[in-house]
Amino acid sequence: MHEIGHFIGGKHVAGTSGRTANVYNPATGEVQSTVALASVEEIRAAVENAKAAQPKWAATNPQRRARVFFKFVELLNTHMDELATMLSKEHGKTVEDSKGDVIRGLEVCEFVCGIPHLAKGEFTEGAGPAIDMYSIRQPVGIGAGITPFNFPGMIPMWMFAPAIACGNAFILKPSERDPSLPIRLAELMIEAGLPAGILNVVNGDKAAVDAILTDPDIGAISFVGSTPIARYVYGTAAANGKRAQCFGGAKNHMIIMPDADLDQAVNALMGAGYGSAGERCMAISVAVPVGEDTANRLVEKLIPKIESLRIGPYTDDKADMGPVITKDAYNRINGLIDRGVEEGAKLLVDGRGFKLQGYEDGYFVGGSLFDHVTADMDIYKAEIFGPVLSVVRAKNYEDALELPMKHEYGNGVAIYTRDGDAARDFASRVNIGMIGVNVPIPVPLAYHSFGGWKASSFGDLNQHGTDSIKFWTRTKTITARWPSGIKDGAEFVMPTMK
Repeated sequence: MHEIGHFIGGKHVAGTSGRTANVYNPATGEVQSTVALASVEEIRAAVENAKAAQPKWAATNPQRRARVFFKFVELLNTHMDELATMLSKEHGKTVEDSKGDVIRGLEVCEFVCGIPHLAKGEFTEGAGPAIDMYSIRQPVGIGAGITPFNFPGMIPMWMFAPAIACGNAFILKPSERDPSLPIRLAELMIEAGLPAGILNVVNGDKAAVDAILTDPDIGAISFVGSTPIARYVYGTAAANGKRAQCFGGAKNHMIIMPDADLDQAVNALMGAGYGSAGERCMAISVAVPVGEDTANRLVEKLIPKIESLRIGPYTDDKADMGPVITKDAYNRINGLIDRGVEEGAKLLVDGRGFKLQGYEDGYFVGGSLFDHVTADMDIYKAEIFGPVLSVVRAKNYEDALELPMKHEYGNGVAIYTRDGDAARDFASRVNIGMIGVNVPIPVPLAYHSFGGWKASSFGDLNQHGTDSIKFWTRTKTITARWPSGIKDGAEFVMPTMK
């Protein structure tokens, strides 16, 4: 059986730890390959390669660094079908959805093509008597990214593109559940002209993560995953003197006002709730209709659409969604549906027990819909990360607003309304990081920054946009005065501009 190794120093490297994990085809439940799990020594080998290559890359002028990304974007477009199919085969999502995954990463690569401008510092002439002052942005050195299974193309590129454009070397530890695409991206970066050693991909589990968190030469770490692990990564990174940005779980609400275009809202809920089988950190998993009439009409329109979802393997180009990633995920999602029934929520559409002919051992979960969910239920509080939508009925706008405000997660939220005043008030008051107004999945474009609030995010700088340039660089400020401006004699008081 094919074993997926690592990509270190610009070439494929077989694993040497003796430990591996299975990579499944989620549609069939079959093992399709194995992936090597790195040891501390293998992580260190990647760091040594990065350490040797980084100074020369940092000294490469920004325009030349940008040209690598211009070429990389061209290669991504050329290989789009190949990349999407590779992603779908391991993840299970539809090929068109996988193309969206790659494209949203590509857009960040397009953004960092502007690194000559993005990385500029500031200059003040005559800041003091014969004194000039200026700041420059310099790379942190070696960065690392720890990425989840649900976006194996997009999130790695969100991390390594700005880090590398800023002059850093990078260690990527992708999810061991779908590891092939990140290695292919590294191959294409080399083809685009990136020097060997600047982007290294090392597969692994917690042992690899801990090695990254404690390695003395890694200066900054970006993480996306669950909130408990995000807390662990952030705390451990800080304890080891590293800067970190860590993004955790979510429970994203959509408020549907009585004046909303209900057909638009229902279509938005279908795509945002059931696309990619709900395995998105920005998926809408809670619908909050305002008023009983709105709720009744919403549910009436949702039920037939959910029941008619086309579920199939990635090879079915007409499928709306595919399987979930693993058997564990399948069992956890079904268990939470069971729990919702036990708690007294009304299960209007039951996705448990869904079987697809010819794929009976696949990890398929049908679309599920709960109504009359309340804020004290586990299915409301937990991030289900599956094709399950909960309807929480709100009496009025203030009650609807209170739900996302009080939830521990603060990743994304949306409101559907024709009322500009309501939309403006909602956007101003709600304590959530990313807000959609008649937009169900408000993931910002590449030149703005992505990040949640509360237990969804740890660290003060977000992903992509200008925040990413700040995160992957350090500011150095220089105060300069030349001999003609220096007075004779020593000065013993604190310098001021008085």
